[in-house]
Amino acid sequence: MQSNKGISKFLVYFLPFLILALALFNFRGVFGETLLTKFTKSNPIKIVFTGDINFDRYVRRQALKKGNYNYIFDQVRDIFNSADLVVSNLEGSITKYNSISMGTEIGSKNNYIFTFPPETAPVLYNENIRLVNLGNNHIFNFGSKGVQQTKVFLGENKVNYFGHLAVNQSFADETYVGDFAGFRILFVNYNQFIKTDLDKLLVSIKAEKENVDFVILYAHWGSEYQPVANQTIQALAHKFIDAGVDLIIGSHPHVVQQSEIYQGKKIYYSLGNFIFDQYFSDATREGLVVGVEINPDNKETIFKEYKTHIEFDSGVTLIE
Repeated sequence: MQSNKGISKFLVYFLPFLILALALFNFRGVFGETLLTKFTKSNPIKIVFTGDINFDRYVRRQALKKGNYNYIFDQVRDIFNSADLVVSNLEGSITKYNSISMGTEIGSKNNYIFTFPPETAPVLYNENIRLVNLGNNHIFNFGSKGVQQTKVFLGENKVNYFGHLAVNQSFADETYVGDFAGFRILFVNYNQFIKTDLDKLLVSIKAEKENVDFVILYAHWGSEYQPVANQTIQALAHKFIDAGVDLIIGSHPHVVQQSEIYQGKKIYYSLGNFIFDQYFSDATREGLVVGVEINPDNKETIFKEYKTHIEFDSGVTLIE
């Protein structure tokens, strides 16, 4: 009986503390960094951006030889994994269709028609590329069916997407809002290859800015292979900043272009190629990967740039 009384006293006095300790452990263990970030205002949000990704043509042929696409990311994987999110421009559709550009003559019609195999969708996810822009001039290379397959394969692999794909597309349908422990970031695309009501888009951005904390524009614009964005593109970028955009990332020229700060906001006019088989010049083989840390308290940003180089057989390498 004395032994049972001792056990009873132990349960009465110490069991509540034990339950509380286990609850706190599970609370931290299950929700982990999300809740920690939510209640620790000093933790920055870390996002990494790349330029154009193309898994077709020579890149696809090399992946078939090696048996996977993972080798491409070996030198940048640590950078990607250190971020909360990696965002890229997916320069083509993910479909079950066979490639018609692989092995074609450079400059021929079929050489510019891209599709990527379904196994590239989980590659994106596994490399922490969890958000892609689809608003570009190659997403419709395999028609609307190709776009639909792309969305299905991305969705099945938990890769989100955004992009202006149709004239009458709703603003909500073409954008993505990421929630980082209560700090909401709107990702919006400007696609010069789809007719856009610019005034309507600017008004929509201004209106949505009231519902989010930060706005990032990923633009597919400009002239190919030009090292400097022209005055028209620069003026357009300034309009987006004036409308409430906090950061602009550009793609399409296939070369790295200048960056600038306008009204305290950073503009990268083009990050160039990230994964692409344009080996004909140093400019098209070099890219820029940009990391940004956003302070959720005051929305201040810190940028870090990584220069990359595309190799024939070893994927993306870091220059410095």
